[in-house]
Amino acid sequence: MQTLGIALMGTGRMAHVYGPKINAHPGLRLEVIYNPRIASATKAADLYGGRAMDDLDAVLADPAVDAVVIATPTDTHVDYIEAAARAGKPIYCEKPLDQSLSRVDRAMAALRDHPVPFMLGFNRRFDPDNAALREAVKRGEIGRLNMLMSWSREPSPPPIEYVRASGGYFVDATIHDIDLLCWIAGERPVEVMAAGSCMFDPQIGAEGDFDMTMTTLKMPSGALVHINNSRACAYGFDQRLEAFGDGGMVQTLNHRDDNLVRWDKARTVAREPLKHFFLERYDQSFYNALDEFHAAVTGNRAPSATAEDGHAALAIALACAESARTGRAVAPEFA
Repeated sequence: MQTLGIALMGTGRMAHVYGPKINAHPGLRLEVIYNPRIASATKAADLYGGRAMDDLDAVLADPAVDAVVIATPTDTHVDYIEAAARAGKPIYCEKPLDQSLSRVDRAMAALRDHPVPFMLGFNRRFDPDNAALREAVKRGEIGRLNMLMSWSREPSPPPIEYVRASGGYFVDATIHDIDLLCWIAGERPVEVMAAGSCMFDPQIGAEGDFDMTMTTLKMPSGALVHINNSRACAYGFDQRLEAFGDGGMVQTLNHRDDNLVRWDKARTVAREPLKHFFLERYDQSFYNALDEFHAAVTGNRAPSATAEDGHAALAIALACAESARTGRAVAPEFA
Protein backbone atom coordinates (compact mmCIF):
# COMPACT_ATOMS: atom_id res chain seq x y z
CA MET A 1 0.00 0.00 0.00
CA GLN A 2 1.32 3.43 -0.96
CA THR A 3 1.86 5.68 2.04
CA LEU A 4 1.02 9.38 2.00
CA GLY A 5 2.77 11.82 4.32
CA ILE A 6 0.08 14.08 5.77
CA ALA A 7 0.27 17.65 7.02
CA LEU A 8 -2.57 18.15 9.48
CA MET A 9 -3.57 21.81 9.38
CA GLY A 10 -4.96 23.03 12.70
CA THR A 11 -5.06 21.85 16.29
CA GLY A 12 -8.68 22.43 17.31
CA ARG A 13 -11.51 19.96 17.93
CA MET A 14 -11.61 18.46 14.43
CA ALA A 15 -7.82 18.12 14.29
CA HIS A 16 -8.10 15.97 17.40
CA VAL A 17 -10.61 13.83 15.50
CA TYR A 18 -8.35 13.40 12.46
CA GLY A 19 -5.02 12.96 14.26
CA PRO A 20 -5.84 9.50 15.67
CA LYS A 21 -7.57 8.44 12.43
CA ILE A 22 -4.51 9.35 10.35
CA ASN A 23 -2.33 7.33 12.72
CA ALA A 24 -4.71 4.35 12.52
CA HIS A 25 -4.64 4.20 8.71
CA PRO A 26 -1.88 1.99 7.26
CA GLY A 27 -1.56 4.18 4.16
CA LEU A 28 -1.26 7.52 5.97
CA ARG A 29 1.68 8.92 7.93
CA LEU A 30 1.26 12.00 10.12
CA GLU A 31 4.28 13.97 8.97
CA VAL A 32 3.49 17.51 10.17
CA ILE A 33 1.05 19.29 12.47
CA TYR A 34 0.74 22.94 11.51
CA ASN A 35 -0.49 25.88 13.52
CA PRO A 36 0.79 29.48 13.27
CA ARG A 37 1.04 29.28 17.07
CA ILE A 38 3.93 26.85 17.50
CA ALA A 39 3.07 26.04 21.12
CA SER A 40 -0.30 24.66 20.04
CA ALA A 41 1.28 22.67 17.21
CA THR A 42 3.87 21.26 19.60
CA LYS A 43 1.22 20.19 22.09
CA ALA A 44 -0.72 18.32 19.38
CA ALA A 45 2.48 16.74 18.00
CA ASP A 46 3.28 15.46 21.49
CA LEU A 47 -0.08 13.66 21.42
CA TYR A 48 -0.13 12.30 17.87
CA GLY A 49 3.41 12.49 16.50
CA GLY A 50 4.68 14.35 13.48
CA ARG A 51 6.73 17.55 13.42
CA ALA A 52 5.25 20.74 14.82
CA MET A 53 5.56 23.60 12.32
CA ASP A 54 4.36 27.21 12.22
CA ASP A 55 5.61 28.21 8.74
CA LEU A 56 2.96 27.46 6.11
CA ASP A 57 5.28 27.94 3.15
CA ALA A 58 7.79 25.53 4.67
CA VAL A 59 5.07 22.95 5.29
CA LEU A 60 3.84 23.07 1.70
CA ALA A 61 7.38 22.99 0.29
CA ASP A 62 8.34 19.95 2.39
CA PRO A 63 8.91 16.94 0.07
CA ALA A 64 7.81 14.59 2.88
CA VAL A 65 4.31 16.15 2.78
CA ASP A 66 2.29 14.40 0.10
CA ALA A 67 -1.15 15.78 1.03
CA VAL A 68 -2.86 18.07 3.52
CA VAL A 69 -5.83 17.58 5.82
CA ILE A 70 -7.44 20.95 6.61
CA ALA A 71 -9.11 20.91 10.02
CA THR A 72 -8.95 24.63 10.78
CA PRO A 73 -11.84 27.08 11.44
CA THR A 74 -14.23 27.38 8.51
CA ASP A 75 -13.31 30.96 7.65
CA THR A 76 -9.70 29.87 6.96
CA HIS A 77 -10.47 26.93 4.65
CA VAL A 78 -10.34 28.84 1.37
CA ASP A 79 -6.95 30.43 2.13
CA TYR A 80 -5.42 27.04 2.91
CA ILE A 81 -7.04 25.44 -0.14
CA GLU A 82 -5.54 28.11 -2.38
CA ALA A 83 -2.09 27.74 -0.84
CA ALA A 84 -2.10 23.93 -0.98
CA ALA A 85 -3.40 23.88 -4.55
CA ARG A 86 -0.64 26.25 -5.68
CA ALA A 87 1.86 23.91 -4.02
CA GLY A 88 0.40 20.90 -5.88
CA LYS A 89 -0.69 19.07 -2.72
CA PRO A 90 -3.84 16.89 -2.67
CA ILE A 91 -6.36 18.31 -0.21
CA TYR A 92 -8.85 16.85 2.24
CA CYS A 93 -10.89 19.70 3.78
CA GLU A 94 -13.27 19.59 6.71
CA LYS A 95 -16.79 20.78 5.90
CA PRO A 96 -18.36 23.20 5.18
CA LEU A 97 -16.00 24.54 2.56
CA ASP A 98 -16.95 28.08 3.60
CA GLN A 99 -19.99 30.08 4.74
CA SER A 100 -19.98 32.30 1.61
CA LEU A 101 -20.74 31.19 -1.93
CA SER A 102 -18.37 33.81 -3.33
CA ARG A 103 -15.51 32.39 -1.27
CA VAL A 104 -16.45 28.85 -2.31
CA ASP A 105 -16.28 30.08 -5.91
CA ARG A 106 -12.78 31.40 -5.14
CA ALA A 107 -11.69 28.00 -3.86
CA MET A 108 -13.14 26.25 -6.90
CA ALA A 109 -11.30 28.68 -9.19
CA ALA A 110 -8.03 27.85 -7.42
CA LEU A 111 -8.71 24.14 -7.89
CA ARG A 112 -9.38 24.69 -11.60
CA ASP A 113 -6.18 26.73 -11.99
CA HIS A 114 -4.11 24.20 -10.01
CA PRO A 115 -5.79 20.80 -10.47
CA VAL A 116 -5.10 18.58 -7.46
CA PRO A 117 -7.24 15.87 -5.88
CA PHE A 118 -9.71 17.59 -3.54
CA MET A 119 -12.15 15.96 -1.12
CA LEU A 120 -14.63 17.68 1.15
CA GLY A 121 -15.15 15.91 4.47
CA PHE A 122 -18.87 15.17 4.33
CA ASN A 123 -18.21 12.28 6.69
CA ARG A 124 -21.82 11.15 7.10
CA ARG A 125 -21.72 9.71 3.58
CA PHE A 126 -19.11 7.29 4.91
CA ASP A 127 -21.10 6.04 7.89
CA PRO A 128 -21.77 2.33 7.20
CA ASP A 129 -25.50 2.57 8.03
CA ASN A 130 -26.07 5.63 5.85
CA ALA A 131 -24.14 4.09 2.97
CA ALA A 132 -26.14 0.84 3.28
CA LEU A 133 -29.43 2.77 3.15
CA ARG A 134 -28.28 4.57 0.00
CA GLU A 135 -27.32 1.28 -1.64
CA ALA A 136 -30.72 -0.19 -0.78
CA VAL A 137 -32.41 2.79 -2.45
CA LYS A 138 -30.14 2.53 -5.50
CA ARG A 139 -30.86 -1.20 -5.83
CA GLY A 140 -34.58 -0.46 -5.96
CA GLU A 141 -35.44 -2.29 -2.74
CA ILE A 142 -38.18 0.26 -1.95
CA GLY A 143 -39.27 0.83 -5.53
CA ARG A 144 -39.47 4.46 -6.58
CA LEU A 145 -38.30 6.87 -3.88
CA ASN A 146 -41.22 9.01 -2.70
CA MET A 147 -40.05 10.48 0.61
CA LEU A 148 -36.70 10.74 2.37
CA MET A 149 -36.52 11.85 6.00
CA SER A 150 -33.76 12.72 8.44
CA TRP A 151 -33.88 13.28 12.19
CA SER A 152 -30.76 15.04 13.48
CA ARG A 153 -31.00 16.29 17.07
CA GLU A 154 -28.04 17.30 19.22
CA PRO A 155 -27.88 16.61 22.98
CA SER A 156 -27.45 20.26 24.03
CA PRO A 157 -26.91 23.73 22.52
CA PRO A 158 -23.32 24.77 21.77
CA PRO A 159 -21.64 27.75 23.46
CA ILE A 160 -23.01 31.07 22.27
CA GLU A 161 -19.54 32.04 20.98
CA TYR A 162 -19.73 29.07 18.62
CA VAL A 163 -23.21 30.06 17.46
CA ARG A 164 -22.05 33.60 16.66
CA ALA A 165 -19.34 32.28 14.33
CA SER A 166 -21.31 29.36 12.89
CA GLY A 167 -22.98 31.08 9.94
CA GLY A 168 -26.44 30.14 11.24
CA TYR A 169 -28.08 26.82 12.01
CA PHE A 170 -28.78 25.84 8.40
CA VAL A 171 -25.18 26.46 7.29
CA ASP A 172 -23.68 24.94 10.44
CA ALA A 173 -25.85 21.87 11.01
CA THR A 174 -28.55 21.31 8.39
CA ILE A 175 -25.89 21.35 5.67
CA HIS A 176 -24.77 17.87 6.79
CA ASP A 177 -28.27 16.48 6.29
CA ILE A 178 -28.66 18.37 3.02
CA ASP A 179 -25.56 16.82 1.49
CA LEU A 180 -26.36 13.35 2.81
CA LEU A 181 -29.96 13.30 1.59
CA CYS A 182 -29.18 14.79 -1.82
CA TRP A 183 -26.46 12.13 -2.16
CA ILE A 184 -28.92 9.38 -1.25
CA ALA A 185 -31.66 10.74 -3.53
CA GLY A 186 -29.23 11.33 -6.39
CA GLU A 187 -30.69 14.76 -7.15
CA ARG A 188 -30.77 18.33 -5.86
CA PRO A 189 -33.89 20.32 -5.00
CA VAL A 190 -35.69 22.74 -7.27
CA GLU A 191 -37.32 24.41 -4.26
CA VAL A 192 -36.93 24.52 -0.47
CA MET A 193 -39.24 25.48 2.36
CA ALA A 194 -37.92 25.90 5.88
CA ALA A 195 -39.07 27.17 9.26
CA GLY A 196 -37.16 27.80 12.45
CA SER A 197 -37.87 28.52 16.08
CA CYS A 198 -35.93 29.06 19.29
CA MET A 199 -37.24 27.07 22.25
CA PHE A 200 -34.18 25.89 24.17
CA ASP A 201 -31.62 28.68 24.45
CA PRO A 202 -32.83 32.31 24.42
CA GLN A 203 -29.27 33.51 23.76
CA ILE A 204 -29.42 31.79 20.36
CA GLY A 205 -32.69 33.57 19.60
CA ALA A 206 -31.14 36.88 20.66
CA GLU A 207 -28.49 36.32 17.97
CA GLY A 208 -31.23 36.00 15.37
CA ASP A 209 -30.64 32.26 14.97
CA PHE A 210 -32.71 29.12 15.59
CA ASP A 211 -32.24 26.10 17.80
CA MET A 212 -34.97 24.04 16.11
CA THR A 213 -35.78 23.81 12.39
CA MET A 214 -37.85 21.86 9.89
CA THR A 215 -36.90 21.78 6.23
CA THR A 216 -38.55 20.38 3.11
CA LEU A 217 -36.72 19.93 -0.19
CA LYS A 218 -38.75 19.33 -3.37
CA MET A 219 -36.79 17.25 -5.85
CA PRO A 220 -37.07 17.31 -9.67
CA SER A 221 -38.48 13.76 -9.57
CA GLY A 222 -41.30 14.89 -7.27
CA ALA A 223 -39.78 13.17 -4.22
CA LEU A 224 -40.02 15.13 -0.98
CA VAL A 225 -37.18 15.33 1.53
CA HIS A 226 -37.79 16.31 5.16
CA ILE A 227 -35.06 17.35 7.62
CA ASN A 228 -35.82 17.68 11.33
CA ASN A 229 -33.08 19.45 13.36
CA SER A 230 -32.80 20.42 17.00
CA ARG A 231 -29.98 21.93 19.08
CA ALA A 232 -31.21 20.03 22.16
CA CYS A 233 -32.50 16.53 22.80
CA ALA A 234 -33.20 15.15 26.28
CA TYR A 235 -32.32 11.56 25.36
CA GLY A 236 -29.02 12.07 23.50
CA PHE A 237 -27.79 12.37 19.92
CA ASP A 238 -30.77 11.35 17.78
CA GLN A 239 -29.65 10.30 14.27
CA ARG A 240 -32.11 8.44 12.06
CA LEU A 241 -32.93 8.16 8.36
CA GLU A 242 -35.96 6.80 6.56
CA ALA A 243 -36.43 6.22 2.84
CA PHE A 244 -40.04 5.51 1.79
CA GLY A 245 -40.99 4.30 -1.66
CA ASP A 246 -43.89 2.78 -3.53
CA GLY A 247 -42.45 -0.67 -2.83
CA GLY A 248 -41.42 -0.39 0.81
CA MET A 249 -39.26 1.44 3.33
CA VAL A 250 -35.76 1.28 4.80
CA GLN A 251 -34.56 2.95 8.01
CA THR A 252 -31.41 3.47 10.00
CA LEU A 253 -31.60 3.31 13.80
CA ASN A 254 -29.83 5.14 16.58
CA HIS A 255 -26.57 3.75 17.94
CA ARG A 256 -25.94 2.70 21.54
CA ASP A 257 -22.93 1.29 23.35
CA ASP A 258 -25.08 -1.72 24.21
CA ASN A 259 -27.82 -2.68 21.76
CA LEU A 260 -29.43 -5.42 23.85
CA VAL A 261 -33.12 -5.05 24.64
CA ARG A 262 -33.90 -6.23 28.18
CA TRP A 263 -37.17 -7.51 29.64
CA ASP A 264 -37.74 -8.42 33.30
CA LYS A 265 -40.21 -8.05 36.20
CA ALA A 266 -39.56 -4.33 36.58
CA ARG A 267 -39.45 -3.29 32.94
CA THR A 268 -40.70 -4.34 29.55
CA VAL A 269 -38.01 -2.65 27.45
CA ALA A 270 -34.70 -1.26 28.71
CA ARG A 271 -31.85 -0.13 26.50
CA GLU A 272 -28.70 1.87 27.03
CA PRO A 273 -28.69 5.63 26.27
CA LEU A 274 -27.83 6.85 22.79
CA LYS A 275 -24.30 7.68 21.73
CA HIS A 276 -23.52 11.07 23.26
CA PHE A 277 -22.63 13.19 20.20
CA PHE A 278 -21.20 13.12 16.68
CA LEU A 279 -17.67 12.22 17.81
CA GLU A 280 -18.97 8.93 19.20
CA ARG A 281 -21.81 8.22 16.74
CA TYR A 282 -19.79 8.91 13.60
CA ASP A 283 -16.38 7.76 14.80
CA GLN A 284 -15.95 5.15 12.06
CA SER A 285 -17.10 7.52 9.33
CA PHE A 286 -14.08 9.82 9.77
CA TYR A 287 -11.70 6.91 9.25
CA ASN A 288 -13.71 5.73 6.22
CA ALA A 289 -13.61 9.24 4.71
CA LEU A 290 -9.82 9.38 5.04
CA ASP A 291 -9.65 5.90 3.51
CA GLU A 292 -11.63 7.18 0.50
CA PHE A 293 -9.23 10.13 0.20
CA HIS A 294 -6.20 7.82 0.30
CA ALA A 295 -7.72 5.48 -2.29
CA ALA A 296 -8.56 8.38 -4.61
CA VAL A 297 -5.12 10.01 -4.39
CA THR A 298 -3.13 6.79 -4.74
CA GLY A 299 -5.53 5.43 -7.37
CA ASN A 300 -5.38 8.63 -9.45
CA ARG A 301 -9.13 9.22 -9.43
CA ALA A 302 -11.41 11.99 -8.22
CA PRO A 303 -12.59 11.70 -4.59
CA SER A 304 -16.32 11.14 -4.21
CA ALA A 305 -17.23 14.26 -2.17
CA THR A 306 -16.23 17.25 -4.29
CA ALA A 307 -15.98 21.01 -4.08
CA GLU A 308 -19.05 21.13 -6.34
CA ASP A 309 -20.95 19.11 -3.71
CA GLY A 310 -19.85 21.65 -1.12
CA HIS A 311 -21.07 24.55 -3.29
CA ALA A 312 -24.44 22.85 -3.83
CA ALA A 313 -24.96 22.02 -0.14
CA LEU A 314 -24.14 25.60 0.87
CA ALA A 315 -26.45 27.04 -1.80
CA ILE A 316 -29.29 24.87 -0.49
CA ALA A 317 -28.53 25.77 3.15
CA LEU A 318 -28.56 29.48 2.33
CA ALA A 319 -31.84 29.05 0.47
CA CYS A 320 -33.26 27.32 3.58
CA ALA A 321 -32.14 30.24 5.75
CA GLU A 322 -33.84 32.68 3.36
CA SER A 323 -37.02 30.60 3.37
CA ALA A 324 -37.12 30.50 7.17
CA ARG A 325 -36.56 34.26 7.29
CA THR A 326 -39.18 35.18 4.66
CA GLY A 327 -41.73 32.37 4.98
CA ARG A 328 -41.54 31.74 1.24
CA ALA A 329 -40.37 28.88 -0.95
CA VAL A 330 -36.91 29.55 -2.37
CA ALA A 331 -35.13 28.07 -5.39
CA PRO A 332 -31.42 27.41 -4.62
CA GLU A 333 -28.88 29.10 -6.88
CA PHE A 334 -26.46 26.45 -8.11
CA ALA A 335 -23.17 27.18 -9.90
